[in-house]
Amino acid sequence: MEDNYNEIIDENLNNDGIYRKKKTVSFHTLGCKVNQYESEAVSSIFEKNGYEVVSFEQDSDVYIINTCTVTNLSDRKSRQAIRKAKKTNPNSIVIVMGCYAQTSSEEVLKIPGVDMVIGTKDRSRIIEYVERIESGECRINAVDNIMVSGTFEELKLSTYKERTRAYLKIQEGCSQFCSYCIIPYARGPIRSRKPDDIIEEVKHLAESGFLEIVLTGIHLASFGREIKDTNLLDIIKKTHSIDGIKRIRLGSLEPTTITEEFVDAVGRLPKLCPHFHLSLQSGCDKTLAEMNRKYRTDEYRKSVELLKNNIPDVAITTDLMVGFPGETEEDFLMSRDFAEEIGFSKIHVFKYSPRKGTPAAVMKNQIGPEEKERRSEIMLDLSDELEKKYMEGFVGRNMEVLYEQEMQGKEGYIEGLTKNYIRVMAKGDSNLKGKLMETKLYKVNGTLFEGNII
Repeated sequence: MEDNYNEIIDENLNNDGIYRKKKTVSFHTLGCKVNQYESEAVSSIFEKNGYEVVSFEQDSDVYIINTCTVTNLSDRKSRQAIRKAKKTNPNSIVIVMGCYAQTSSEEVLKIPGVDMVIGTKDRSRIIEYVERIESGECRINAVDNIMVSGTFEELKLSTYKERTRAYLKIQEGCSQFCSYCIIPYARGPIRSRKPDDIIEEVKHLAESGFLEIVLTGIHLASFGREIKDTNLLDIIKKTHSIDGIKRIRLGSLEPTTITEEFVDAVGRLPKLCPHFHLSLQSGCDKTLAEMNRKYRTDEYRKSVELLKNNIPDVAITTDLMVGFPGETEEDFLMSRDFAEEIGFSKIHVFKYSPRKGTPAAVMKNQIGPEEKERRSEIMLDLSDELEKKYMEGFVGRNMEVLYEQEMQGKEGYIEGLTKNYIRVMAKGDSNLKGKLMETKLYKVNGTLFEGNII
């Protein structure tokens, strides 16, 4: 026991033999799965450099706020997190990275307590910047012009907080320029990760005990467009061939990705989860044209039919925006009716939020907040109705569930997901975490199923 104690102390001695406290870093991540992946990767960089990662609620030496800028609400939440960090430890170093930092670096740097902004590139240099701040440099703006970025920034995970599902970023940037969206300006042009680097990390994840991989990106459908002889389907197939991986899940896709060739190919890959998130945004062709979306409802409908006719138990989820400038009541109802016709298993509803620098922000006939709220509630009610209908189709079925965690507030129960993204709760404990278990689904309880492990 004494020897072990001495070993621990020795690890924390400086060159003069004086005990030093291990430095700490904490993260607050807003927004998408890509942001979550990047926070984990930057966390790994800090851990490699001797930092301990602690909760954002704790007193920490360094706070990283990884921001989102999709809506005004995202910006506000980012500012709140910055103020909270400095209040928790006034002597801390506060670094703001991510999309809000990238698009509004000067604005963010003026927020009291911010020591540095870093944006959406050069995150691999973050320790260097921390050391510069510790040496007395202050108010560092490390944001560079993302629009000229031509390479995918490798941010590899070396440590993993979870052991069930791993998010793997394989693509960066977007060149779609939808009229409402700031993301192309925050993330730059499309860049794809090298296929060999992807497969190397998938193998590492499999060796680390992960059973499910989620392939994600800012515009996942564009993976490989600037690389010779590869595309998204190729990387799915290569991931599928790796031993140890039991499930592959895809991030958000454009409906134009869903072709007969694509569906035929993925239908032959049993590890690929029958869950597709196809971004819609509006079920009205006039609104889609104003949004500068690259498809219309007829094309979207055909994509959904291909999936439903060829992939058993398929779940199709989507994003829908309400209150886009000029969206009339007729347009909105057309969008609602189209969503009901498609029969989504879940709808993520967003209220349009003007983003400075985008064409939609200066369009005429902006919709007021009360009307946006009304339309949002109608669409959310439809989502609940469709989700319940979809789930009820699986009552009495035996489904394989990957159990992920013990349920909060319900002792003796554990929860997980089926391949088609139905959340299931069943009696069990932490010993089932990370295991695939055949489970009989017997009762819909709100947004999840109650089940019995067989």
